[in-house]
Amino acid sequence: MYRVRAGGDGIVGSFVFSLASFIVAIGVLVTVHEYGHFWVARRLGVKVLRFSVGFGRPLWRRTFGQDSTELVIAAIPLGGYVKMLDEREGEVPEAELPRAFNRQPVTTRIAVVVAGPAFNFLFAIFAYWLMFVSGVPGVKPVVGDVEPSSYAASAGFRAGDEILSVENQPTPTWEATIMALLDANLDGKETVHVSVLDEQRNERQLQAYFAAPDALLKKGGVLDNFGLSPWRPPAVIERLVEGSAGERGGLLPGDKVIMAGETPIRHWEHWVDFVRERPGVPIELQVLRNDALVTLLVTPDRETEKGVEIGRIGAYVQLPDEEERATMRVVVRHGLLAAIPAAFGKTWEVTTLTLRTLWRMVSGRASVENLSGPISIARYAGQSAAVGLATFLGFLGIVSVSLGVLNLLPVPILDGGHLLFYLVEAIKGSPVSEATQLAGQKIGITLLLLLMSLAFYNDLVRLFE
Repeated sequence: MYRVRAGGDGIVGSFVFSLASFIVAIGVLVTVHEYGHFWVARRLGVKVLRFSVGFGRPLWRRTFGQDSTELVIAAIPLGGYVKMLDEREGEVPEAELPRAFNRQPVTTRIAVVVAGPAFNFLFAIFAYWLMFVSGVPGVKPVVGDVEPSSYAASAGFRAGDEILSVENQPTPTWEATIMALLDANLDGKETVHVSVLDEQRNERQLQAYFAAPDALLKKGGVLDNFGLSPWRPPAVIERLVEGSAGERGGLLPGDKVIMAGETPIRHWEHWVDFVRERPGVPIELQVLRNDALVTLLVTPDRETEKGVEIGRIGAYVQLPDEEERATMRVVVRHGLLAAIPAAFGKTWEVTTLTLRTLWRMVSGRASVENLSGPISIARYAGQSAAVGLATFLGFLGIVSVSLGVLNLLPVPILDGGHLLFYLVEAIKGSPVSEATQLAGQKIGITLLLLLMSLAFYNDLVRLFE
């Protein structure tokens, strides 16, 4: 009873925390984006009627300023808008016509439209600056497993290697390693140079050969496609459940599982998967006990989990001690001034990476499974917020850049679509016809609905997996 109740509370608590983190993140980023439109519009003499964070029914409403602009917080926290005085949306008093958006020069309208995405990029720079100043925690890129016949195996990676750099770009953490590998692959380089430090502290220079410039963007994660997995705790037993299959089979705390049948056990997760797949099947084990090999026979108990029969032996992993864990941690920190170019560089890196990834998805050279919707974003928001401020700031930076990039795409109803119409107007000297704009908006809505449907589908697949 207690275990069921605690698990349920944990799931509910995790859901509530992720939802709250998502609302905070989206609320901040939407406010920044819409404030860009609002601030530039006001500075250029356009009258703003409403500034709304969220869509749908207003939950909170206030008026402020000489224009009595409405500030609204609405029920659906998936966007926002700035409503400006415009003859196309209603009758405008003659005295206020000079302040109507549709009466403004095309350069003013372009500036107002571009301001929203621009503020997203500026916010990303600020978030990354604050992240670098506060210190970015991470884990050293020490290799756990190398998948046979993979790019990593062909390059000569070995378990225990620490990745020092990719194409001369330092990689102090796994996150930096993934970004560097992806960046090199998206640059179209067939050969990528990697520097590693082996377990004997000898530095080696490796060369990874890619069959395609988008090899790491196929279905699955970057490391999975490359053929690497991070270091994981070895299969060392800390304690056993009383009367469990492991205890009945003779396992003792401190035993390190070396072999299971004919299979070498690489780490604890590998051992758990091996046991789960063999309910009721006797397993001959070789364990290291006090520097001596001991052979045992353990038969996992049969249990049902989510309607599937699995094996379980009732053993708990022995985690590395504090000193060993400390050697795997790293904190990347910059001074107040040094963090400025680092923040600009990070924003540029994420922006170009986002654009190249989008282009490859559109051209069919990258899996559309890389696309995430609000469910995945909410999960990432909760996970990053749980880790700490620096990680959450990094998450905000990535999503802010994504919002900026997506809004600048030349799709009608997005900022980029309006920008496209205004650029055409500037070139031809007259506005795009209303019929053309209306047709474009219909196409834009259709494209967005398809994109949102695909993102939701990917979210649901990830959730149930």
